[in-house]
Amino acid sequence: MREEKIGDFLDSLADRVPAPGGGASAALHAAQAAALLGMVARYSVGEKYAEHRKTVERVIAETDGLRYAALLLAEQDAVAFTTVTDAYRLPKTTEEEKADRSAAIAAALTEASRPPAAVIGVASSVIGLAEELLPIGNRNVITDVAAAAEAARAAATTARVNVEVNMGGVRDEGIRAELTTQTAQVDEIEARAERVTAAVRSEIAG
Repeated sequence: MREEKIGDFLDSLADRVPAPGGGASAALHAAQAAALLGMVARYSVGEKYAEHRKTVERVIAETDGLRYAALLLAEQDAVAFTTVTDAYRLPKTTEEEKADRSAAIAAALTEASRPPAAVIGVASSVIGLAEELLPIGNRNVITDVAAAAEAARAAATTARVNVEVNMGGVRDEGIRAELTTQTAQVDEIEARAERVTAAVRSEIAG
């Protein structure tokens, strides 16, 4: 997916195929959010920003890592969802086949829940970095901090839906609890993104 052209990816997204879908899109929202913050940070180096050099360098390193992680999650999501569709296609003629199919579906849905749950964590980290960068970043590209916050918000809310749609088939109560904890972060991520965007809009409005 990292080597795929944007147009080709969108063609695949629009096609009648199991993956990529919403989960991969959520991860790509997160990757774009991280990339936007990395760009703002790279515009915030030099003598004028010397007092914030360590923070800016850390933001660059962390956003690069988050961008890579998000792309990996997009790929993992596509693979996991394909496994789900394969599980649903298993034979169900005999009672044994039905039991095997049911177990395969439950296992596949559990694995399919993991990438979008992790995307929520990436989105939360990106919002934290946006909050750090907002007061110290280059004002000429400050709107890109808001763009990053909104992309992170989209990543989190989209990922939440993808976790929730799979949770109904997750049998392990411990895993269900973990997923519920992860999705519970999304309201706060949304609120923090809104505050970042509001601060940027207030600044550019003068």
